[in-house]
Amino acid sequence: MRAAGCVFAEDEARLLLAEGAGPEELSRSVQRRMEGVPLEHILGWAEFAGGRVVVEPGVFVPRRRTELLVNEALVLLTDGALPAPPVVVDLCCGSGAVGAAILRRAPQVELHAADIEPAAVRCARRNLDPLGGHVHAGDLFAALPPALHGRVGVLAVNAPYVPTEAIRTMPPEARLYEPVASLDGGPDGLDFHRRVAAGAVHWLVPHGRLLIETSDRQSVSTSKILAAAGFTVRTVRSEELDGTVVVGQYESQNP
Repeated sequence: MRAAGCVFAEDEARLLLAEGAGPEELSRSVQRRMEGVPLEHILGWAEFAGGRVVVEPGVFVPRRRTELLVNEALVLLTDGALPAPPVVVDLCCGSGAVGAAILRRAPQVELHAADIEPAAVRCARRNLDPLGGHVHAGDLFAALPPALHGRVGVLAVNAPYVPTEAIRTMPPEARLYEPVASLDGGPDGLDFHRRVAAGAVHWLVPHGRLLIETSDRQSVSTSKILAAAGFTVRTVRSEELDGTVVVGQYESQNP
């Protein structure tokens, strides 16, 4: 596996061995990994934010940097400023990893998650249904129940933000085995950030928070998009997680 380019070959080998598969199945798993199949798709799960989440083939694999999005959401949920019980939306949820991590540590919230990819919606339901979360299928806010209008306290978003032309430079694990729709953020990577910022104000409670994962390089542009939509903005960066989150607070009464 190391010869095939697996950077953490020893760790990955230990995980595959721990699955207890027989020699033939183990050999197939190793071969698939050497071909570039994400380890998480082979195992059927990913470690994320202190727990495991189901990750099916064809579903975006949660990255460690996205744990910063979870951490910031949890901070906001403990500051006492939101109506009880607080409503949290995990938008562009993929496997539902963000929502599941929030529910494990803040089970009192009303958690809704949404994605446009059928495989992601199916996977998210496997992760969130046992925790009491609600998963919806559709394009961004069109997926959400109308009853959530003006009730969302925290909107956590890990929308695609890879510029279209940069996808071809990504590792094969992402480029070949994750849906392009979960990666492609348009020419500058910020198409979804514009759509989310424009729509979020209609769903948030007064002074509700919008959290968007972005890259360190794109954070200034993402911040400008949120500010132009009427948000007071700050940026959070974790070097340990290599994560960047732009946090916006909407100051006006919702339309």
